Amino acid sequence: MHIKKNNPWRKTSPAAIITGLLLVFIFSACQEAPQERQLPDSETLKETLAETNKLLLGAEDQEIRDFVDRYGWDVKETGSGLRYYIYHEGDGPRARTGNIVLIDYSIHLITGDLVYSSEEDGPREFEIGKGGVETGLEEGILLLHQGDKAKFILPSHLAHGVPGDGVKIPKRATIVYDVEVLDLK
Repeated sequence: MHIKKNNPWRKTSPAAIITGLLLVFIFSACQEAPQERQLPDSETLKETLAETNKLLLGAEDQEIRDFVDRYGWDVKETGSGLRYYIYHEGDGPRARTGNIVLIDYSIHLITGDLVYSSEEDGPREFEIGKGGVETGLEEGILLLHQGDKAKFILPSHLAHGVPGDGVKIPKRATIVYDVEVLDLK
């Protein structure tokens, strides 16, 4: 066998060849097909999701309790989780499903950040029971009379839920409404 003078292997040291072979081995080991993953069965998945949801709700509830303690509000809680505090009582009729209500309002995140207000956007008008507003807002308005002023703390499931509102209210946000019932029709 005749070896040409410009053969690159001729001047390659054994250590370099071994290093090159090791690199090829390591590279090929990394290229093995990934093992097939086993997905959990549906019952395990349901249990995991339920436990995660329970932890998230517990953390949100603690955050609300800390908020109420910090401000010293004497709030009441409904079965749905809405907390409310009526700090001024009006003398008008009580709100009922089907009424058209006009409110002045401000909406803050539980962090204190103002996100919406009637000062910027004008008073808000809606028909009670028709939807189109936060579930917690409708529930809270039904506790009020014309002229009442109240604060509502809406946990995320009564506000904008997991996705937020896509504009100013983030995902899973607790919001605080300060409302005044201006008119009921």
